Amino acid sequence: MANSVFNQPAAPPEADWQPRDLIRSLVGKMAIATWLLMAIGSATRVMNAGLACPDWPLCYGKLVPTAQMNLRVFLEWFHRMDAALIGVSAIALVGLSWWYRDRLPNWLPIASAVALFLIVFQGILGGLTVTELLRFDIVTAHLGTALVFFITLVAIALMLTPYQPTGTVGKLPWVSAIAVLMVYLQSILGALVGSQWALHQCFDESELCGVMNSHIIGIVPATVSTLAIIAIARRTPALNTKLRQLANWVGIILLAQLILGVATFHLHLQVEPLTVAHQAVGAALLGILVAFNVLTWRDRTMSINS
Repeated sequence: MANSVFNQPAAPPEADWQPRDLIRSLVGKMAIATWLLMAIGSATRVMNAGLACPDWPLCYGKLVPTAQMNLRVFLEWFHRMDAALIGVSAIALVGLSWWYRDRLPNWLPIASAVALFLIVFQGILGGLTVTELLRFDIVTAHLGTALVFFITLVAIALMLTPYQPTGTVGKLPWVSAIAVLMVYLQSILGALVGSQWALHQCFDESELCGVMNSHIIGIVPATVSTLAIIAIARRTPALNTKLRQLANWVGIILLAQLILGVATFHLHLQVEPLTVAHQAVGAALLGILVAFNVLTWRDRTMSINS
């Protein structure tokens, strides 16, 4: 177990931390950029701007379509530029991970390669959303892959973060893993609702209500599993301060997401900023849960090996 990916030294020598700090900073910035990318993608969808650039990868055959630029074209164009920047960063991440591989954990070059594969695959799906005229299954897969890429970056960043185990996490690693899965599946259901405009069709024509109702029912397991984390964390003595802070943030973001979801439903997706915020806060909740989960598994494994 000495080579376990979770068994990171609490206070490695300063020389070993230089590449770690550099890569952790890069991955953190990439995670924030990815979160913004998903928010911009949501804005592009609710503003009906998904086909504002009719071609791909260029926009109206240009890198910067100044003559055609308006709000919708800008949203779609900026979405692509942000994705391209993240792609370049992913290449840099792989390069740095392999260059410094002798001073970094064994798993990092492989994890970086996985992240690069995900962003390349995401780019292919992005192109298909345009060429296939926003086909709902491709649009849903596009968001689903973006979320996997996002949580991969969050996990890498937290694996490189200094952490002191307390050995008090108990069942929190398993409970938080369930919460991550439930919130991810709920996000996919939300993507299906959005990509098929299921809420509008359910209210207007009684179509696709099954999709909409599945998303509503999905609130229950996602919320219950997330609340379980908060309850257990509060009842666990001597829990690491980072975990306690993350548990508090989980509660705040969950409350905000529930409020946004109810408001979005009752306003029939008519307020675009509200709809965008609902998806963005949902992605943030997933990211915080993944951060909590990674640290609890590190705590558990490091305590066993100590």
